[in-house]
Amino acid sequence: MELLFQLAVILIASKIAGDISVRLGQPSVLGKLVIGIILGPAVLGLVEETTTLEQLSQIGVILLMFIAGMETDLDEFKRSGKAATFVGLSGIIVPLAVGFLAGILMNMTTIEAMFLGLLLSATSVSISVQALKELNKMQSKEGAAILGAAVIDDVVVIIALAFLMSMAGGDVDLSIVIIKKVLFFGGAILAAWKLVPWILKKFAPLKVTESVISAALIICFLYAYLAEVTGVAAIIGAYIAGVAISLTDFKKEVFEKVETIGYSIFVPVFFTSIGIKASFEGIAQNIGLIIVLSIIAILTKLIGAAAGAKMAHFSWNSSLGIGAAMVSRGEVALILATIGIEAKLINQQLFSILVIVVLVTTIVTPPMMKFFFQRGVKQNAMKSTA
Repeated sequence: MELLFQLAVILIASKIAGDISVRLGQPSVLGKLVIGIILGPAVLGLVEETTTLEQLSQIGVILLMFIAGMETDLDEFKRSGKAATFVGLSGIIVPLAVGFLAGILMNMTTIEAMFLGLLLSATSVSISVQALKELNKMQSKEGAAILGAAVIDDVVVIIALAFLMSMAGGDVDLSIVIIKKVLFFGGAILAAWKLVPWILKKFAPLKVTESVISAALIICFLYAYLAEVTGVAAIIGAYIAGVAISLTDFKKEVFEKVETIGYSIFVPVFFTSIGIKASFEGIAQNIGLIIVLSIIAILTKLIGAAAGAKMAHFSWNSSLGIGAAMVSRGEVALILATIGIEAKLINQQLFSILVIVVLVTTIVTPPMMKFFFQRGVKQNAMKSTA
C-alpha cells in the first residue's frame, strides 16, 4: 500500500513541478528532477528509494528511449554518422584526460585515476532526450548527432572499462567483451530488418486487446534485456528497438499508445527517482571536492563534445547545445561508480561524492541545452531580418 501512496505523490508533484518549470522558462524535466530531491530523504522524506520504485524507474527510462527511437529520423541519423563519431569520441577524450589528471592530483594510483577519467567520460542522454523533445530538436541534425554520439560513447566507454578491469587484475576478457558487442549490434540490426516486422504482422490479427502494442513492448524489453546481457546499456537496446519499430507500418499506432503509457506513469517516476536518490550526508566536509569535480565534469564534456560538433561543421550555438546534451552522466555513470566501488577502484567516500556530481550534471543539462539552442534560434532570426 505504501507504493500506491508514493506513486500518487510522485505523479502529482512531478506534473505540477514540470508545469512550474515551463512557466519559469525552463524545460519541464528540470522541475521533475528538483521535485525528486524535495520529495526524497534529502528534504521531506515523503518518498524513499525502494526496489520496486527503482524497477518502475528502469521501465520509465527504457520506454523513454524506446519512444526516442521511434521519433528518430533515420535518414538524418545516417547523415549524422561523421558528426556523431566526432562528438562521441571527443566527448570521451577530454573528460578522460582531465579526469585522469585530477585523479593523479588526488593521489590516486594510475589505475584508479584512469577509472575516474573513464567514469567522467560516460554519458546518459535519457534526460537530454526529454529536453530535445521539448525544444523540438528530436528530428533535427543536432538531435541525430546527439543520439548517435550516445551510442558510440556507450560502446567505447564499456570496452575501455573492460580493458581497464583486465589491467586491474579483474576476471575480464577484452576479446569476449568486444565479441558480445559485435553480436548484439549485428543481431539487433538483422532483427530490425527481418524479425521485428514479422513479429508485428503476426501479432496484429490476434483476437485480443492491443496485440500490436504488446508485441512492440515485447520487442522493446527483449532488446533492452539483450543489450544489458551483452554489456551494452539497456537504454541503447531500447533506443534501437524504437528505431526498428519506426521502420514498420505500425509506427504511428505504437508511438501514440506507448507515449501515453510511458508519460502517464513510468517516465515521471524515472525523472523524479533521480532526485530521490540524492543524499547530502557528508556534503559539508567534501564541498570543495564536489564543486571541483562538478566543474570538471560539466566543462570537459561540454567543451569536448562541442569541439567534436564544431569539427563536423555545426554552428557554435548548435555545437555548444550538443555539448550540453552530452553533459548528463545519469544512470550510466552511477553503474560505473558501483562497479568501481565493488572492484575497490574508488572508496565509499568518493562514491558518495561522485553520486552528487552525477546529480549536478543531470540537473544542469536541460537549462544549458535550452540556453544554447534557443540562443542559436534567436541569432538566426536576427540574421534573417537584418
